[in-house]
Amino acid sequence: MPFPQLTIHRRDRRNRSLITLAGEIDLDSAPLVRTALARCLSDGIRTIDIDLTPVTFCDCSGLNTFLRAAQMTTEAGGTLRLHHPPPTLGRILDLTGCGFLLLGSPLGHLAPPLGDVPAPITEAPPHRPVPLGSVLSGDAR
Repeated sequence: MPFPQLTIHRRDRRNRSLITLAGEIDLDSAPLVRTALARCLSDGIRTIDIDLTPVTFCDCSGLNTFLRAAQMTTEAGGTLRLHHPPPTLGRILDLTGCGFLLLGSPLGHLAPPLGDVPAPITEAPPHRPVPLGSVLSGDAR
């Protein structure tokens, strides 16, 4: 069995973690993501930001992994947010309507220096619906 084409980098600050995923997230590599996110929770991390800028592909097994991890993080009193999803994941989020569960708050103080990662996705005010495409492109205000 070939090794999954995915790398995972984790950077922690107190109870917050920035996970940067690079490569492809699919049926073969989703268990690696699941393990990394579960380890964050077991290490006491309660705010998990996932930078997907270098991800080239993500299928529904990746979405399932992120949804389950978000649920577990919420149950532990924390938050999990995806940032800069690739077009494949953006399309799945759009089709399923579950983007609001995973997209949102900026990377904050864990973000790499300005210029290394595009500006974070911004959330729309809760009273004004915004098409998911606007959120994914970063145009929501």
